[in-house]
Amino acid sequence: MEYDNIECVSSIDGLNEDEIHHHNLHHPNPHHGHHPFSSSKPHNATNNANNSNMANNSNMANNIVGATGITPATSVHELLECPVCTNSMYPPIHQCQNGHTLCSTCKARVHNQCPTCRSELGDIRCLALEKVAESLELPCKYYNLGCPEIFPYYSKLKHEAACNFRPYNCPYAGSECSVVGDIPFLVAHLRDDHKVDMHTGCTFNHRYVKSNPREVENATWMLTVFHSFGQYFCLHFEAFQLGMAPVYMAFLRFMGDEAEARNYSYSLEVGANGRKLTWEGTPRSIRDSHRKVRDSHDGLIIQRNMALFFSGGDRKELKLRVTGRVWKEQQNPDAGPCIQNLCS
Repeated sequence: MEYDNIECVSSIDGLNEDEIHHHNLHHPNPHHGHHPFSSSKPHNATNNANNSNMANNSNMANNIVGATGITPATSVHELLECPVCTNSMYPPIHQCQNGHTLCSTCKARVHNQCPTCRSELGDIRCLALEKVAESLELPCKYYNLGCPEIFPYYSKLKHEAACNFRPYNCPYAGSECSVVGDIPFLVAHLRDDHKVDMHTGCTFNHRYVKSNPREVENATWMLTVFHSFGQYFCLHFEAFQLGMAPVYMAFLRFMGDEAEARNYSYSLEVGANGRKLTWEGTPRSIRDSHRKVRDSHDGLIIQRNMALFFSGGDRKELKLRVTGRVWKEQQNPDAGPCIQNLCS
């Protein structure tokens, strides 16, 4: 299959420039710009020129693989990249009558018009390229982050969606933050960019004061990051409307994957004026979004009427002090049950 200078043209009717990105695959066509019957050379000269062009193309392909270190699988993988959205293509892969391909999602976006040559796409499937994809085995796209796995082309996407080496989303909940990275990077990002409080130790406390506890229209939230057992944890506190009732919630998230988060437990306690409310649970991984954890009610939830009992006085001012600690569960190989590993 030949790809003649594949280029997505942004001036197609019905397309926005933001939707179509230029994506050139430089595969020179030796006959580009020359009509096969317009040459004034003798027949033998034409054959010699064609043979020379074929040899040059063969040498070019060999040089691409040898000089740059690009493997044939990588070259095919580039052919499987949609020239419009630049994502990997999966069946059905569409093509125009001239052999230019694109994914099924982009076929609808370009209004059935080839973005390369502007011919009508029709309903032609590129079965050859789909068969080639079935034979490919490629590394996970997070190999540079440590993933050693290699997968068939059509299984790779499913793995990457749940790969343990994929970057984490920023756990900051106060604004939409699109930053992703590994844990050390995110810790520095939270400290430097979001100005989050950082603490060390396995115990923590949070003090929340609100002059008018009946106003929760503007949700209040706070985030504290603390370092314990060589790991990082996010302590969230939020005031929000649960149905028609204002509530206050505190919960813990582990900066790592879910399997490792299950090695830890934590407790939260709020109380005053002879009253106390406690919660004990397992921290959730930051793979789960802040909203997902909050909406699942997996944490210490304090209703406003109950919270006012902790404040005392004339109940016109809300004062909450939430304390807690985290510990690591260690399996005793002799006794069997888990024992708590408390930090000093």
